[in-house]
Amino acid sequence: MYYKFSGFTQRLTGAVSSSAYNPQGLRPHIPSESPNVIFATPTKLVSESNAAVEYMGANKVPDLQRIFQASDEIPVHLKRGVPDRLLYRTTMALTVGGALYCLVALYIAAQPKNK
Repeated sequence: MYYKFSGFTQRLTGAVSSSAYNPQGLRPHIPSESPNVIFATPTKLVSESNAAVEYMGANKVPDLQRIFQASDEIPVHLKRGVPDRLLYRTTMALTVGGALYCLVALYIAAQPKNK
């Protein structure tokens, strides 16, 4: 016997083999022609485009390698200057503040209730 999932009863129900192998309206139908492709801009074939890819922009990897591989005794997580320092200090402040908040909450929770 064949079974399929019934969307109405939300259970498995008995079914004939053709509906069990093609569940919920899926049929083995292959379209005779492909659908039209919709793009916002016209596309170019590789042979039509220039050798340089237009959308990629400048390659920043060599500059970043030069910054991060410099041996200037600065930790890697602070190499990019002020934004890294700001992010690091904010993260540390939130971590310490959260730990203190947890300790205060534990202290308050440990106190007996006054009646």
